[in-house]
Amino acid sequence: MDNAVLTKSKDFALRIIKLHRFLTVEKREDVLSKQILRSGTSIGANVKESTCAQSKADFYAKLYIAFKEAAETEYWLELLHESGLIDDKAFQSIYSDCQELLKLLSSITKTQRTD
Repeated sequence: MDNAVLTKSKDFALRIIKLHRFLTVEKREDVLSKQILRSGTSIGANVKESTCAQSKADFYAKLYIAFKEAAETEYWLELLHESGLIDDKAFQSIYSDCQELLKLLSSITKTQRTD
């Protein structure tokens, strides 16, 4: 697997942690911030787990979970933006990173499909 997805997912998780901090401290928002923290950091955790997969099927399963977590994170980002909790500039920056991860993970899971 390309290490780029490992690096990008970890960098994204670090951005999500900073966003969570901003939302809880500056905006006093706890519910959505916990949701995005969970899904946004889970992407990289599942990508990392895939590097220790026991089989091709296990590898695919971990990466597909990462893909689904990225899609969920995309949803939370949209809600945070559309509700006014994050501004256009912050949204565009982190949203484009999320989109990039989705494309990478989609590409990898399509080529690794086991069924």
